[in-house]
Amino acid sequence: MQDRYVETVLGRIRLRIDGSGAAMLFWPSLLMDGTLWSAQAEHFARRFQVILVDPPGHGGSALLTKPFSFAECAQVVLQIVDNLGVDKVHLIGNSWGGMIGGTFAALHPDRTGRAVLMNAAASPAGRRQRFEYGVLTRSAQLLGGIRGPLTRPVLGAFLGPTAIREKPDVVAKVNELVHQVNVRSGMHAVTSVVPRRPDQRALFRAIRTPVLVVAGAEDQTFPVAETKQMTDVIPGARFVVLERSAHLAALESPKEVNALIDDFFADH
Repeated sequence: MQDRYVETVLGRIRLRIDGSGAAMLFWPSLLMDGTLWSAQAEHFARRFQVILVDPPGHGGSALLTKPFSFAECAQVVLQIVDNLGVDKVHLIGNSWGGMIGGTFAALHPDRTGRAVLMNAAASPAGRRQRFEYGVLTRSAQLLGGIRGPLTRPVLGAFLGPTAIREKPDVVAKVNELVHQVNVRSGMHAVTSVVPRRPDQRALFRAIRTPVLVVAGAEDQTFPVAETKQMTDVIPGARFVVLERSAHLAALESPKEVNALIDDFFADH
């Protein structure tokens, strides 16, 4: 894969690009970088131009200096595709990326092909989620990063019992990426995506592109019912539940996710 950097409203963004053909842009979850999608990149680069995004404040992208809006994230996507000379882009996003995929599809229908929104929600954060992430961010600031005693709650939010019990490589990957996050930059992202997350249900009713929504049966961050609520407001959206996956389905169940995307694209 080749690295490329694009200047955007949220700073310099690192991309990893491979393949040729119609463009597929992959945006990961909070605290993850574009390598979350490595198995998808290997699979789809045979037929598509694959664009893996290190989202603002993560990986090789510029550190965040303040919180952001979801509209600004959609502007980042627009600036990326404009820089690459892409007319229409297929959007595949996990959690934060899933929400931004929906935002972009609603705001820029003429630039959107198909969208796969995974482990995401359109509703604002509830009281429990705001409290839990508030504790996490304050603790991370005190400890200078997500490590030691904070590792367990992060793994619990991202991975289910199947991955923790049976997939040590997945656990190791999540640990590696979480430990690399700059604490100040990461907390700006967490603040923007959790306590300040907008209610996008009305906006998502404007989506007209074909949409596949994927939920994880073991996802404790966005339980199946919450992700299903997002599906219900998107006209014509297809809904699938992966039984042995939690919040990072692309990493936990790569073959199943690749097959779902293949089937969805074949139908449209």
